[in-house]
Amino acid sequence: MSRVATAGGAGRARRIGRRLLAHFWLKSLGTTAIMTLFFMAYFRLLRHPWGPVTTIPLTAVDRWIGFQPWALPLYLSLWAYVCAPAMLLDSRRELLHYAAGIVGVCVAGLACFALWPTRIPSMQADYAGHAGFALLRGIDAAGNACPSLHVASAVFAALALDRVLPALGLGRGSRWLSWSWCALIVYSTMAVKQHVLIDVACGALLGAAGAAAARWKWGAPGYDSGLID
Repeated sequence: MSRVATAGGAGRARRIGRRLLAHFWLKSLGTTAIMTLFFMAYFRLLRHPWGPVTTIPLTAVDRWIGFQPWALPLYLSLWAYVCAPAMLLDSRRELLHYAAGIVGVCVAGLACFALWPTRIPSMQADYAGHAGFALLRGIDAAGNACPSLHVASAVFAALALDRVLPALGLGRGSRWLSWSWCALIVYSTMAVKQHVLIDVACGALLGAAGAAAARWKWGAPGYDSGLID
């Protein structure tokens, strides 16, 4: 039994390794290009809004969730999380579909920022007393709030991983782990005071809508594109 388990684990490791290396340069250069273009547009709109900026109101949940510096690593982990589905795909077709989906989510969010500039309200928090927050607040100010593209990207990636992970021979535990990571990223956006609940809700809807629009292009859970490529 242990030999079977060992063989199965080795097979999964090889499958994951093969997928990580598949189309490596396309993944690397494509991710760099998408992020570069996104941040150019994001910071342009952040610093030069096209109209009056609306302040998104606080809710009781926002007042209940205090400033929690420990959540910053979770907030920053989005960039690894959102790349994970692409890194685990070995089909060029599905890889391009994933890229098109995440780009669509980002373009929709940027359109919202352009047509309806928003910001979060000023909140009392001791940013100066914690390493990293002064830099974060200086780079990513309170604007471009709603919908939260941090949340939208995390939800889109979570729904993509929900389709990809079974193809690696991983059980339900991997999917629960993925969703837990997504939930912690979502929570962190409020815990580090980068977003409020309304931003988060709208971002989650945007991410889910983007995944719903792209899902028909992906195989069903358990599908392994490597079997037919």
